[in-house]
Amino acid sequence: MRPVDLAREHGLSAQAVRNYGDAGVLPPTERGETGYRRYTPLHAQALRAFLALRRGHGHQRATEIMRATNRGDTESAYRLVDAAHVELLAERDTRAEVAAALDGLSGAAPAPVDGRPLTVGELARRIGVHPATLRAWEAEGVLRPERDRATGYREYGPDCVRDAEVARQLRRGGYPLRHVARFVGSLREAGGADALRAFLDAWQDRLTARSRDLLAGAAHLDTYLTLLDRAGRAACPPP
Repeated sequence: MRPVDLAREHGLSAQAVRNYGDAGVLPPTERGETGYRRYTPLHAQALRAFLALRRGHGHQRATEIMRATNRGDTESAYRLVDAAHVELLAERDTRAEVAAALDGLSGAAPAPVDGRPLTVGELARRIGVHPATLRAWEAEGVLRPERDRATGYREYGPDCVRDAEVARQLRRGGYPLRHVARFVGSLREAGGADALRAFLDAWQDRLTARSRDLLAGAAHLDTYLTLLDRAGRAACPPP
């Protein structure tokens, strides 16, 4: 099989196929009498496996998986694949925690803050906590108050008051402070509860797509490993 034929199947250039071979993504190739590389169905499946793995793992990790596989270090290849699933599970759990926290909030929106920002004492009285609690939440990253330039005192504007209201509800619901910080950070980044719901929906879609990509990559890699096993047995027949 010529490089151009292998490349055409996947919409690549012949040079890209050669580069993948040089990078260790493909198994070693033999050269014909004219000096050109000769590709076999084994190389074709290696390329399919790499391109499928790349969708779920990214270019660098997919390259590392194929390199490990081609040098016979399947243990390292399996570890790389397993690590991606562990990372995806952790991300899925994080998304679920944020979604649960959002669902657990009361439907009543915090009363708006008019005029000047609140002091730590005023905010503490507003939500019914001790000022030391607000300082602990700040240390954990839940709150990000501004500082008065003249006095250095903390000032809690509307967004900070909203975050404090949310944190109070979540803490009353039994959420650990680190989970509260994670949720409030997501809420702050998204720009509000409605935006966060849309963000969570899109996040779920991305998780689902990556799960399917990881499964597809694993299927192609399994096929490639099977071909490698067959090639190894053919090269070394039993006595």
